[in-house]
This record gives sequence, C-alpha cells and structure tokens, in this order.
Amino acid sequence: MLVLALIIGFVAGLRAMMAPAAIAWAASTGLLQLQGSGLAFLGWRFTPWVFTILAAGELVGDQLPSTPSRMAPAPFVARIVTGGVSGAAIGYVTGAPILGLVLGVIGAILGTVGGARLRALLAATFGSDRPAALVEDALAIGLSMMVVASL
Repeated sequence: MLVLALIIGFVAGLRAMMAPAAIAWAASTGLLQLQGSGLAFLGWRFTPWVFTILAAGELVGDQLPSTPSRMAPAPFVARIVTGGVSGAAIGYVTGAPILGLVLGVIGAILGTVGGARLRALLAATFGSDRPAALVEDALAIGLSMMVVASL
C-alpha cells in the first residue's frame, strides 16, 4: 500500500492540488481512516470540496500563459508539501506516516521534474502546449482515481 504514497506524491508533482483533493475524498468517504491523527482535517465534510475547487482552479490556471513554471521555488515547494501530506495520510493507515511522507515527497519531486520534461516533449510533438497540458491533466486525474480505488 505504501507504493500508493509514492504515486499520490507523483500526482502532486503533476498537479499540486489534485493529490490532496483525492486524499480528502478518500478520507471523507471512509476509505482512509485518519481520525485521531493530525491529518483528520482531510476527512472533514467540507475539506474535499475546498480541495476540489482548488484543483479545478489549478487545471484552468495551468492553461494560462502567465502561470509560473512548476520548477520555480514556490510552486515546487507547494508540490512537495501537498505530496508529502498526501503520502503521510496513506502512510498513517499502514502505521508508517513518516515513510508515507518521505515517499510522497519523493513522488512529488519525480512528478514535478518528470512532468515538466514530459510536458515539454509532448508540446514539441504536438506543436502546442495545450494538448500536452490536457494529457498531463488526464494522467493526474487517472492516477488519483487509481490511488483512491486501491485504498
């Protein structure tokens, strides 16, 4: 199950808010039991909605030319934080929240760097960034759904 922490971290590297949105939905529906932990807030009634709105905003904002590179310090750190928190939530369920956090951070770094390279390659192949961004969106959504379905 800890491999899911790495994968959800990778998702955070692709789309920073997608990972906590998926984890919040899993927690709020009882797939992740986070009660009694510092991450219990992820299962609160409104948390998944808030993260879903943030994730949707990120999907739209990612299409704008003014959006900063994910490799810039602030977006990179945000992806590491959301990947780590999301990984820790998965790790908590297995009794290894620190290992989950570390795997989430590693996944976020891999997703950030790998996602940037993949997107650049796809944009060059398509001759446009928009289809590359949409492929990346689909990958992030698909991986998030796979993680939640595997919990």
